[in-house]
Amino acid sequence: MKSKYIFFLVIAAVGFQCDGQNKSGSTTGGAVSGIALNNKADSIGYSLGYNLGEFLKAQGVKDFAADVNEEMVIKAMKLSIAGQKSPMTREQCALAVNGFIEWKRKEVVVKNEQEGAKFMEENKSKPGVITTPSGLQYQVIKMGTGPKPMPTDQVQVHYHGTLLNGTVVDSSVDRNQPIVHPANGFIPGWNEAISMMPTGSKWKLWVPAKIGYGDQGAGQSIPPGATLVFEVELLKINP
Repeated sequence: MKSKYIFFLVIAAVGFQCDGQNKSGSTTGGAVSGIALNNKADSIGYSLGYNLGEFLKAQGVKDFAADVNEEMVIKAMKLSIAGQKSPMTREQCALAVNGFIEWKRKEVVVKNEQEGAKFMEENKSKPGVITTPSGLQYQVIKMGTGPKPMPTDQVQVHYHGTLLNGTVVDSSVDRNQPIVHPANGFIPGWNEAISMMPTGSKWKLWVPAKIGYGDQGAGQSIPPGATLVFEVELLKINP
């Protein structure tokens, strides 16, 4: 497995763009958040710092000063550029960074799972909400009259998915384009719900992480350990 340490170095050095470019594409001579970028050296320094910050934010860092010794970051960069011997081996650096990433990820997982469990406990007593043994909760918005899909069927569905706070994570409704997918090829919570839905139904689903995207999450939109909310409409079955 390639070390995340390598990725850490690469993103700090190359390939990322900031959002503050002017129309000509230049990154000099401007001011971003009150920071004047007067020359190439300013722009390079800002870009390195910004992209490193984006990486750390993605790992769950909310307070840079509390989690990372910023003076040590500068010292280590100068040491590396000067070609001086590091007090840590590459393996030790990789262990430190990977351990940091795992620590921050677990913090996010615990927080999201606790918030999700609290929400689901309160939600289950609301009118019309049904809880299954797996932990899936659903509410019938419209009950269809068509057949229920078999696991081997292809189904056409419309859906709108959010986090508990309402942030949209994915939506075929917003794209105005239903998807066609194997009935048993979704996340476990969806597989369970789809198997119970007569064609023409529209249900609201609350999917805890254990039957959703788990402790890993998915991409940038679905955090680790997140409970998700979906409105799912089963439009048709393609045998």
